[in-house]
Amino acid sequence: MKQICKRYLLPYLWITLASAVYAFGFNWCYEPNQIGFGGITGIGQIINHFLPWVPIGTVVIILNVPLFILGWRLLGGHLLVSSLYSMFISSVFIDLLHMLCTFEPMEPFLACVFGGVLMGASLGVVFLQGATTGGTDLVARLLKLKLSWLPMGRVLLVVDLLVILAVAAAFRSIYSALYGIIALYLSSFVMDQVLYGIDNAKVAYIISDEYEKIASAIIHDIDRGVTILHGQGGWSGAEKKVLMVAFKQKQIVAIKRMVKELDPSAFLIVCDAHEVLGDGFREYKQNDL
Repeated sequence: MKQICKRYLLPYLWITLASAVYAFGFNWCYEPNQIGFGGITGIGQIINHFLPWVPIGTVVIILNVPLFILGWRLLGGHLLVSSLYSMFISSVFIDLLHMLCTFEPMEPFLACVFGGVLMGASLGVVFLQGATTGGTDLVARLLKLKLSWLPMGRVLLVVDLLVILAVAAAFRSIYSALYGIIALYLSSFVMDQVLYGIDNAKVAYIISDEYEKIASAIIHDIDRGVTILHGQGGWSGAEKKVLMVAFKQKQIVAIKRMVKELDPSAFLIVCDAHEVLGDGFREYKQNDL
């Protein structure tokens, strides 16, 4: 029972909370300030601008139907069901919040900053649960199958840009597009941080004559695996052993201190690692983002 709740109930709880934040961010920051928003929600903005009696959330639900039919075969049942739920609940939240509360316009720059952060964080959480909010999120997820090397936020950035320009044309305001682009960039950046930032890791390359002592200390004291690479000095021609170790961000101070204590003349290179998959880190999942 506990595993069933963890596998099915908890993801939908996170999707519900993220969808509520998504709706709040849109209604608080985007709608009252007429900031261009990408995706199907942006198209809903355009239709609502010309037909104010048509709720944005309802438009989103209607326009998503053909996209979900298209994605059913390509993405499989689980992702489509969770995405359908996310799309529906976020659209309902948008319309409910609009009926319950009218937000006053704020300073546009603040709106695009806070709106971008709220939308990016909420979308990142939804994607982490194996779902989308439909619309261009779903289109981006389909494109990700062919462009797996691209970060999800970058894919959405490109897909949503054209819709933002269309929203700005409907509002007849270049500022709507300019603020929308800023918000879109912030949203994609925050989304990638939610999706990939939590897995931030480092890779260190250590060149030292005391490589055996350093490797032993890393394995036993810091509890990280070490790979010994065989190198050669470009100037001296001498054989060198190069230690390669992947570790979490919080372990960087301990590793640098330990290396310098064992060999003050050691050559140490520390690089950022976008993703590390394997023992002690994140496991690979099929259709991973």
